[in-house]
Amino acid sequence: MKQVYLDSAATTQMRPEVIARMTDVMSEVHGNPSSTHTYGRSAKSLVETARKNIAAQLNVTAAEIIFTSGGTEADNLAIHSCVRDLGVERIITSSIEHHAVIYIVDYCAEKYGTEITHVKLKECGTPNYTDLERLLSSSDKKTLVSLMHINNEIGNKLDIDRVGALCKKHNALFHSDCVQSIGHYEMDLATLAVDFTAVSAHKFHGPKGVGFAFVRKGTGLKPIILGGSQERGIRAGTESVHNIVGMDLALKMAYDSLEDDRAYVLDLKNYFKEQLEAHVPGVKFNGNCSDHNNSTYTLLNVCLPCPADKAAMLLFTMDLKGIACSKGSACQSGSQKGSHVLTSVLSEEDLNKPSLRFSFSIYNTKEELDYVVGVLKEYLQAMVV
Repeated sequence: MKQVYLDSAATTQMRPEVIARMTDVMSEVHGNPSSTHTYGRSAKSLVETARKNIAAQLNVTAAEIIFTSGGTEADNLAIHSCVRDLGVERIITSSIEHHAVIYIVDYCAEKYGTEITHVKLKECGTPNYTDLERLLSSSDKKTLVSLMHINNEIGNKLDIDRVGALCKKHNALFHSDCVQSIGHYEMDLATLAVDFTAVSAHKFHGPKGVGFAFVRKGTGLKPIILGGSQERGIRAGTESVHNIVGMDLALKMAYDSLEDDRAYVLDLKNYFKEQLEAHVPGVKFNGNCSDHNNSTYTLLNVCLPCPADKAAMLLFTMDLKGIACSKGSACQSGSQKGSHVLTSVLSEEDLNKPSLRFSFSIYNTKEELDYVVGVLKEYLQAMVV
């Protein structure tokens, strides 16, 4: 059976070079980075070299990079500490954020009585920037804005420069989940008015279980995990040396080949969209996918022209045909609930149709996409019979 992996927004295939480098580290570097003997210093050197490399790539200082277990922890660290330690009384966010943000925001509201306000969304799902400025100017409470750079389900791209400027103008802190963007877009965090970001290595062909938070120097963020003085006292716990080294290499390779990789993947996305339009009458695309300036090149969310009750087996059928895709984010894969993102942006009519997320990488081919279009076409034609 043919195998086609189109779920890179959930996790990417690791680069062979990254696997080889991590294997070397696991084989040769045994020390705890906090130990003062030779073994420990060797491990510490690798961690700090990776930190400096990542910081240089994003044009920030090494002290502003805090290694974490991934994007979820980085989101929690920033938002929780802002409320608990930095005096934030109000959070402005949106209804289509990743659950790593939604759940910690809800927790802060329940635990600390934090005021939660949602910015209005445009029809396509992009935040309404005029409404955001209205919200920022409507209160003197210390405010944190948390809006993701690229939506993980529909691919909409936030005007992060504009939001950062608005936050700076109104003296608000700005947190952005950049899990779907760093490694895929150039980011100069020194000039961007963002205070905190979350990053995960497995989104750019690195290992799972490791990421980092960018924490702007001087913000005063404090730890939410206690037990040691690692990561400048902001994140306790022994650093995962092999994962950190793998992440460093994966990020370097992502940016070294960014221009070519982006052109290749964008061509795949455009081709897939064109083939679906040609062979699946009535197909729609959710979010801003037709606007390349406001949508990521890495994914396409597809609304298929059949009733949802007749397509309950669609994802299962795709899997049986060897096709990996998603009906929502991977973090919801065990849930029977519909996508909170699509619920926020689609009409009632389109919510009653099945939507699938297809996400692409350098390891996909047009031949694979032709196969997927054929499977969808066959399945939908069988629905009509």
